Amino acid sequence: MSQMPIKLLSLALSVALISGCASSARQLMPTPVIYQQPGGQPLFSAEADAPRHPDVDLLFITNRARPTAEELASAEGQPLPYGQQRARRIQFGSAKVRILPALDWQALEEQSQLAQRTRPVELELGKVTELGAFPDEPYQIIRDAQGHLLRDQAELARHREASAGLKAEIRRRLEQSPTGELMLYVHGFNETFASAAFTTAELCHFLGREPVCSFFTWPASSSGNFLISYTSTTETADFAVAHLKKTLRMIATMPEVKGLHILAHSRGAAVTLSAARELALEAVAAGKEPATLFKVRNLVLMSPDIDIDIASQQLTGFISDPDLVTVWPEARLPRTIDGRLTVYSSPKDRALLISQILFRSRNRVGQLSPEDIPDSAQRHLELRGGTDLIAYEGQRTDLAGHGYFTTNPRVSSDLIQLIRFKKKPGDPGRELIRTGRVTWRIPSVGESGAASSASARQD
Repeated sequence: MSQMPIKLLSLALSVALISGCASSARQLMPTPVIYQQPGGQPLFSAEADAPRHPDVDLLFITNRARPTAEELASAEGQPLPYGQQRARRIQFGSAKVRILPALDWQALEEQSQLAQRTRPVELELGKVTELGAFPDEPYQIIRDAQGHLLRDQAELARHREASAGLKAEIRRRLEQSPTGELMLYVHGFNETFASAAFTTAELCHFLGREPVCSFFTWPASSSGNFLISYTSTTETADFAVAHLKKTLRMIATMPEVKGLHILAHSRGAAVTLSAARELALEAVAAGKEPATLFKVRNLVLMSPDIDIDIASQQLTGFISDPDLVTVWPEARLPRTIDGRLTVYSSPKDRALLISQILFRSRNRVGQLSPEDIPDSAQRHLELRGGTDLIAYEGQRTDLAGHGYFTTNPRVSSDLIQLIRFKKKPGDPGRELIRTGRVTWRIPSVGESGAASSASARQD
């Protein structure tokens, strides 16, 4: 069989595997190893003032449009509040995710700490309430008597009102958070408003419901011809960058937010990197240090659907651009992130085969293994500090091997150690095997972690 039929066969297989995204109720993700009883850590802190109610109340920010007439007509059951088309504005509000069947708090806590649950625990989208919206873009402008272009003051007032409303809602939620931190999830391709809410809710649940839990959802197509949908979604991802950038700026510059954790999956990682790069350049050009201004404690890229050269340029481009117009006052390079950049990858991720074929890009970041990163690149990342590539090389725990950050209890446990317990790779309790200067591997079942391989690090 020639190479082309083999590739087409792989493509068809991947399409069949990942094109069935559902918006109906789905099972709560498996219990992360860290919480599994007996012997696991408690899921919820006894001292925390977090609300003790099974349902999860999330903050959403979206540039999805309301459902079209066609989407409403084809909806199975209750139609979603936001559809698959782009809106030329940002909207925000509250999305409740219900736990089914109805469990009291104690029963939910018990089931959430079992490796094998004795009762079903499902997630269903509940009430969604839009609390505010920014003006449609482009914002209105006027020309004054001298011929200068100005922002329309009424439009500017509407923007400020929406911004104040979003920040007021975040402050309200921060009052109930024991950490004063905010977690923002950015999904990838083939997701609906509901599926994005489900993933955010289960991540929030297993983070002890401690941070303010929010998600940025963009119209990543989940219907129609797969290849056409994927191509259009790639451009829609570009369209989402500006809206995510505005969102991150508003959240991260709030003095009440003590820290921001950004978790981005698949194509959402590309959107996030582009937005973060624009914010970093914006800060540096203004003579401000991005790490101090934006308080990003963790930037986590999970199964990132982005070419490695593009990702590298997004992360380090300004280092190689000394002619960048800036008022940065010192010769030293500014710090772009206050915490850690963590990449989770899996060579067995079959969903990313689509990107390989369509973009003719062999090196998707989400498929990297430690051996794919040359020593020169590892030395550069080690010198910068705070960067880790963590590879999962075990068996697939979902059909395409693309959602292992929630479907695999060992990977989700590591993510929780990073975000909730603020452990670095190699810290006691965070069981990873070191494979290089900045590379690590999730141990297999029965394999001990925290040990460095003999050849992992040679000076």
